Amino acid sequence: MGAVIFDLDGCLVDSEPLSLATIAEEMAVLGLDHDWRALRDRYLGVSISTVQADVAAETGRPCGPRFAEAVETRLLARYETELRPIPGAPELLERLRAARLPLAVATGSSVNRMGRTLALSGLEAAFDGHTYSADLVANGKPAPDIFLLAAARLGQPPEHCLVVEDSPHGVRGARAAGMRAVGFIGGSHLDGMRAQHAEVLREAGAERVLGAVEDLLGVPGLRG
Repeated sequence: MGAVIFDLDGCLVDSEPLSLATIAEEMAVLGLDHDWRALRDRYLGVSISTVQADVAAETGRPCGPRFAEAVETRLLARYETELRPIPGAPELLERLRAARLPLAVATGSSVNRMGRTLALSGLEAAFDGHTYSADLVANGKPAPDIFLLAAARLGQPPEHCLVVEDSPHGVRGARAAGMRAVGFIGGSHLDGMRAQHAEVLREAGAERVLGAVEDLLGVPGLRG
């Protein structure tokens, strides 16, 4: 295995409940009533531009960049006190680095949010600058663009890359890029629906589903 590419939210940091709750709060400002759990199936693993398009459709009014800016401002303030790494993630990254496996992040988050997330969680140094945002590509997940960018920057052919994803959109994007993909269901946003979500990830193309980050070490072909 040449490299491991991680999704960020829900795989390395336990941020999805914070993100979805913040989106629900900003939707409420516009008169849309959605519980964050109801938004989970619609928006897990997609970029904020998709959310904006849905908000515009539901309200019947244009939804410009101010919605995304309001979500990000509120969310980053919440991150300052509430953001935590997924249990075991820092230790796993240390072990993979010790095995000299190239690592990257490929996320649907903005460059700004990605940077703050990695800095606040203490995970930034593990990736040696190989952190890639949806802002850097034309098409977000489930398009393969972000994964192909990460592989190119790492100097690895797609078929030598393994992607770790918690969303079916991400798994499909990884498979479309010609990469192996494993699913991850260890984030708290999947409480009460892990078995169901594991099946969704398998149907999307995940070769196996991990319940804890350290389970990655049991994936065939992975050095570490």
